[in-house]
Amino acid sequence: MKHSVSKRFALVGGIGLWLTAAVAHAALPPSAVATGAPDEGDPRIEAALLVDSTQVKPGDTFRVGVRFRLDPGWHVYWKNPGDSGLETDIAWDTPGSTVGALQWPFPSTFRTPDGFITTHGYEGEVLLFAQARASEQATGSLNLSAAVNALVCEVHCIPADLMLTRSIPVGPATVADTEAAPTFDAAKAQVPRPTKDTGHSAVLALDAKELTAGKEFTGTVTLTGGAGVAATEKDFFVPERNPGVDKVTLTQTAPGRYALKGKAEPDAPEVEPRLKGVLRLGTKATGYQALEVDLALAPFVAAAPGLAPTAVAKAPSIKDSLAAVKPVTSAAPAAPQEASMGLGMALLFAFLGGALLNLMPCVFPVLALKAYGFTRMVRQEQGRVGAHAAAYAGGIIASMLALAGAVLAVRAGGAGVGWGFQFQEPLFVAAVSAVLVAFALNLFGVFNVGLDGTALAGKVDRSHGLMHSAGEGVLAVVLATPCSAPLLGTAVGFAFAAGPLTVLAVFTALGLGLALPFCLLVLVPGLAQKLPKPGAWMERFKQVLGFALLGTTVWLVWVMGGLAGVDGMARLLAFLVAVGLGTWVYGQSQLQEGGKRWASLGIAAVVLVGSGVAALRFDEAAAPAAKASSTVAMAQPWSDEAVASALAAGQPVFIDFTADWCLTCKFNERTVLSREEVRAAFTEHQVAFFVADWTRRDARITARLADHGRAGVPMYLVLSPSAPDKPEVLPELLTVDSVVDSVKRASACSPRPDGSKVLCAAQLPRP
Repeated sequence: MKHSVSKRFALVGGIGLWLTAAVAHAALPPSAVATGAPDEGDPRIEAALLVDSTQVKPGDTFRVGVRFRLDPGWHVYWKNPGDSGLETDIAWDTPGSTVGALQWPFPSTFRTPDGFITTHGYEGEVLLFAQARASEQATGSLNLSAAVNALVCEVHCIPADLMLTRSIPVGPATVADTEAAPTFDAAKAQVPRPTKDTGHSAVLALDAKELTAGKEFTGTVTLTGGAGVAATEKDFFVPERNPGVDKVTLTQTAPGRYALKGKAEPDAPEVEPRLKGVLRLGTKATGYQALEVDLALAPFVAAAPGLAPTAVAKAPSIKDSLAAVKPVTSAAPAAPQEASMGLGMALLFAFLGGALLNLMPCVFPVLALKAYGFTRMVRQEQGRVGAHAAAYAGGIIASMLALAGAVLAVRAGGAGVGWGFQFQEPLFVAAVSAVLVAFALNLFGVFNVGLDGTALAGKVDRSHGLMHSAGEGVLAVVLATPCSAPLLGTAVGFAFAAGPLTVLAVFTALGLGLALPFCLLVLVPGLAQKLPKPGAWMERFKQVLGFALLGTTVWLVWVMGGLAGVDGMARLLAFLVAVGLGTWVYGQSQLQEGGKRWASLGIAAVVLVGSGVAALRFDEAAAPAAKASSTVAMAQPWSDEAVASALAAGQPVFIDFTADWCLTCKFNERTVLSREEVRAAFTEHQVAFFVADWTRRDARITARLADHGRAGVPMYLVLSPSAPDKPEVLPELLTVDSVVDSVKRASACSPRPDGSKVLCAAQLPRP
C-alpha cells in the first residue's frame, strides 16, 4: 500500500512539474528546456536555459543561467557537495560571447537520519548563473549552449546529463527581459558577497600556531562592521574545499563571534591552508545576508615522529585525487574506519598477534625445529629446560627490540618503514637465505654445532646450547616479519605512529607472544612430559626439517626475483652454492687438527666472503617494473589516478596491498581472491581490482598503509563511488563472504549507466 501511494505521489508530482514548466516557459524554445533523472518513468529534475535580456548590444554584458526545478525531496549539489555527492557542472559553449565564473546561491545542508553523512546543495528551485559579455564584433544572434551534468538524489541518486540551447538576437541596444530579470535578481541576492564589499571585517585567531597533520585544531573567528552581525540559524556556515583541512565547523558563541573547530588532513597541501566558505547572517524572520569568508589558517607541519605523512612533497592521496569525482547518494554511509586504540589494547593485540604468528607458514620451519630440539632437551637435560626456553624467548625479545631500534633509527632519518620492510632489501633476503641453507646442512650432518657425546663436546654443548636456543629465537623473528597475523597489523601500525617508548613496548609484547608456546611447556606442570619419547625417528625428523628449511629458501629465491629480477635470482643461487661449499669445508675442518684445520677454516671464509662480494651486487634498475602481482586475472597496477578514474566511472574499487614476500597475502590471494565466487562478484558489480605491490620500497604505499593505521601488508581497501574518502578496511585474513559482502555494499549506490534507480548501501543489511 505504501508503495502504491508513493507511486501516485510521484505521478502527481511529475504532472505538476510538467504543468509548471509549460506555463513558466511558454516563451522559451523547446531546446532551452529539458528534463532528466527518470525515476519509475517520471523525471525528477527540469532545467531551463534563461537569459536576462531579449536583445543584446555588441560589447554589452548580460546574464545567462540554468534554472533547476526538482521534485519534492530531491536535490542537486553545491560546488562542495560535502561528505558525498557530485558538484553540479555547467559547461558553456557560446560563440560570439564569453561567460564568466558560475555564481552559487547560499546552499542548504542535508544530513542522513543517523547524521553520518552531511552534504550541501539545493532543493526545490535554484538558478545557477554567470555574467556574460557579447563580442564587439557580434552580429545576427548569439548562440548559447549549456551542457549540464548533475547528480539528482533523494535516498538514491540518479545522474542527469542535459543539453540546453537557445539564441539571443544582437541589436543596437540591450533590452532586459522583464520576466527573467527578476529571477536573476532574486538569485543574485542569495549569492554570498566578499566581506570587503559588505563593509564587514573578519579576523581568525587559532589556538595553536601550526596545523599538525592528522590533528584537530580550534580557534575563533570574529566578524565586525557592516550592517551588523545579527543572530544566525542552524547550518549558517558552509565550508568550501579547503586543501589541507579535512573538516571544519563554526559555532556562534556571541553576536559576531564564532568558535572554530577543524581537523588537518594527513597529507600536506601544496599551498598554505586557508579557511574558505560562505557565512549567512540573520534569520528567516529578519532576512538573510550571505558573506564569503577567506582567511589564512596557519603553517602546515608534519605529525609527531611516526609514519604520519610529512610536509615534504608526496604523491596525492586517494582523497585528494577524488575531490571532484564522488558521484554518490547522500544517504549511503560507508563502512566505518577502524577506531583508534589505546596503549593497553595495542599491547594485547601485539601479544595475541605474536602468538598467532606461530601458526603462520613462514614461522613453521623454526617452530618444528624448536619442537624437535625441545623434545630431545626434555629427555636429556631436564634441569636446563627452563633455561633453554628462557634463552629462546630472550633471543626473540632481543631481536624484536633490535628491529624496533632499527625502525626508530630509520624513522629518525625521515623515512617511513613498515612491518617486514627489511624484506624489501635484496641483501637482507640473501643473508636470510644463507642462514637457512646453513641450518639445513647442519641438520643433514654436513657440519656440527657442538653436538658430540664426548666430555669436551658436553662442555661445548653446555656453553653454546643456550646460545643455540637464543639463535633459534632470532631466526623465528627473522622469518616472522613477512607474516602479518590477525591483530598484528593493527598493533604494529599503532606503534609505528607513536613515540619510541610505545614502539619498544609493543615489540616486546609481540616477542612474548611469539615465544608463548615454548614458555607454556615450561610453565605448565606435566605438559612437557606429554611430548613423544626420543628414538630413531628423531634423526629422520631432523633431516625432514632440513628439507623444510630448504623449502623456505625456495620461497626467498622467488622473493628475490620480485626484488632484483631473474639476474638477481641467479646471483643468489650462485651465492647459496658457495654457502653450501663453505659449510662443507667447515664440516671437514671439524675432522682435522692443527694447521690443516685452520687452513680449511681460511678456505671456508675466503669462499663465503669472495662469493658474497662477487655475487651479491643487485642493481635496482634491473628489477622488474611495478606489476599487478596477483593471480586474479582482472588485477591492474595500483595508482591514485587509476583509482580516481574508476570511481569517476561509477565503479567500486578493491585495492590489494600485498608483497611477494608476504605469505599471508599469497594465502589470501590463492584461497579467496582467486575463487570463482569472488571473481563472479567482481564481474557482476563491475569492480575495478587494483594491486599495490610493496615487494620493493614504495613511499606511496607506505604512506597509504599509515593512513589506515597499518605498518605492513596485507591490507585490503574497498571504496565505493558513494564515499571514496571512507574506504572499508577488511581484516588481514579474508573470507569469500567478507569480500563478496563488502563489494555488494560498495556497489549498492553506484548509479547505473542507464540512469535507473538503484538500492543504496544504507538499505542493505550490515553483516
